[in-house]
Amino acid sequence: MRSNDVLGLVFADTLDDKIPELAASRTTASIPIGGKYRLIDFVLSNMSNSGINNVGIIAKSNFLSLTDHVGSGSAYDLSKRRSNLTLLTPYNGKAFSNYVETIYNMHGYIDHCREEYVMLSPGNVVTNFDYNALFDFYSRKHADIVLVYKHGTVPDGYERPLTVEVENSGKVSRIMITPEVGEEEVDQVYGSILIKKSILMEEIKVALSLNQLDIKRLIQKALEKYSVYAYENTGYTAVISSINSYFNFNMDLMKKEVRDALFNPKRPIYTKVRDDAPSRYGLDSSVKNSIIAQGCVIDGEVENCVISKGVYVGKGAKLTNCIVMQDTKIGRNTKLNYVIIDKDVVIDNERSLMGFESYPIYIAKKSVV
Repeated sequence: MRSNDVLGLVFADTLDDKIPELAASRTTASIPIGGKYRLIDFVLSNMSNSGINNVGIIAKSNFLSLTDHVGSGSAYDLSKRRSNLTLLTPYNGKAFSNYVETIYNMHGYIDHCREEYVMLSPGNVVTNFDYNALFDFYSRKHADIVLVYKHGTVPDGYERPLTVEVENSGKVSRIMITPEVGEEEVDQVYGSILIKKSILMEEIKVALSLNQLDIKRLIQKALEKYSVYAYENTGYTAVISSINSYFNFNMDLMKKEVRDALFNPKRPIYTKVRDDAPSRYGLDSSVKNSIIAQGCVIDGEVENCVISKGVYVGKGAKLTNCIVMQDTKIGRNTKLNYVIIDKDVVIDNERSLMGFESYPIYIAKKSVV
């Protein structure tokens, strides 16, 4: 299998309803993370680094931020003569409520693409994954479908987890939906799915004609008809499926081993570049164990925080365990602990806000506190 024979399809709105705070004005895939990235950067970079040069991003609503960020795809090397990035949005004002109907209504785009295989990927998974290894596995096993899975506990927000039982050969022997797992570790499919385009479209059309609109049931029934294998992603993986998982992932980025796993120079993570001056630090400022993007002015104290571009922290302010998105202004003598602050927020002088590790406070975009 050649990587340029694979069409990438990214679902930008994966689990929007589980993160209503962050997804109120944007899709899940365009949620800012790590100070300078968006969730979509990881899946697009993985595809680009693996040689997939034709990618469609399916977005149902609130896609203005996503459109502005990905642009023509040039940041991901997807705007060359033989590469392409397409944003697939609803038409006639209609958004689709399930994956089966969505894929079917994109059949004109999918059929027009020359690629023989399709990579279906969610927009809420953070990992640095080499798809070339997956392609080799697919070819060696003569598979029809390969599911990428992760071993571990089911993340928050997955009410109907799709789990698999895998033989030593990698062949899937059983697919389960909503198993009683609790805190038990399982092999869960929330990563990518590699499938032949002809099989995908045939099964989608049959499912729609039978009014069977659950994509997980479709995958489950495919086990009876096709050669289905599973491939384990053994690298670091974070799934953004709740406000807590979002907070915990950003805090994880303070760990060197996590940054080394995600930001591999051999498989770089690309993003839209915003030209800002280097961040400036006042004489009385203090920064410990934090990620600070460019264009910031830090005159206060920052500890265990992720600070995005263009943020101002006033004198006497003290931020601990906080995530601050770009162009936010934090006044003098402000005390913040376990707070997630969205873009363009203004926090006046001498304010005090405190959440908890298991319940961080969220301040909405463009709020004034």
